Amino acid sequence: VQLQASGGGSVQAGDSLRLSCAASGRAATNYHMGWFRQAPWKEREFVAAISWTDMRTYYAASVKGRFAISRDNAKNTVYLQMNSLKPEDTAVYYCAADSGSIASMSNANWIGSWGQGTQVTVSS
Repeated sequence: VQLQASGGGSVQAGDSLRLSCAASGRAATNYHMGWFRQAPWKEREFVAAISWTDMRTYYAASVKGRFAISRDNAKNTVYLQMNSLKPEDTAVYYCAADSGSIASMSNANWIGSWGQGTQVTVSS
C-alpha cells in the first residue's frame, strides 16, 4: 500500500491542525493505519492508530484527549485531528499502515508501509 500524507504546517500553541493520509493500492482498506512522529535527535514514536476491522482507536498517553484519529474507508484516507497543540508536539509526522495485528501499530519496527513525513511546528 502507498501512503501520501498532507496537512502539516506552523501554528501557535493552542491551535489545531488536521493531517490527512491517503492510501492507494491493492486492498488499501484492509490495513490498520496510524501516525508516528519524530522530533530532531529522537526516535520515531507512536502517536495514534485505528483498526480497519472494528475502527477502535489507540493513542499515546501524551496526545490522548487532544488528538483524534479517524478514517474514511470510502476515500481510503485516515485523518489526525490535533487540538490544543503544544511546542512539544513539534515533529515530522509519518503516516503508517500495516496488515498484521493492531498491536504492531504501536511499534515503528513492525510497520509495513510508511508515508512521507509532514512537518508540524508549534511555537509558544
